[in-house]
Amino acid sequence: MAKRLLPSLNRVLVEKLVQPKKTAGGILLPETSKQLNAAKVVAVGPGERDREGKLIPIALKEGDTVLLPEYGGTEVKLAADKEYLLFREHDILGTLVD
Repeated sequence: MAKRLLPSLNRVLVEKLVQPKKTAGGILLPETSKQLNAAKVVAVGPGERDREGKLIPIALKEGDTVLLPEYGGTEVKLAADKEYLLFREHDILGTLVD
């Protein structure tokens, strides 16, 4: 099985961020609390080409934290315990900044 995936064209490989189920003080958080559908960018493709053949690079880079739509993406399983999602760049809703 492959250990690394290099996305093609305008695709972005992300790993969903898991929200903590317990606070630092030990308080358990309910699962019904509203959480952002955030992910970390693991890899990006080179971009896509316009009608003249010029490369339009992807605005995201590895390490960015992005906001994902509620549904969508293609599930990719590379390692036995790691699951990733593959999105087109225009399907990603935005970048989260601290």
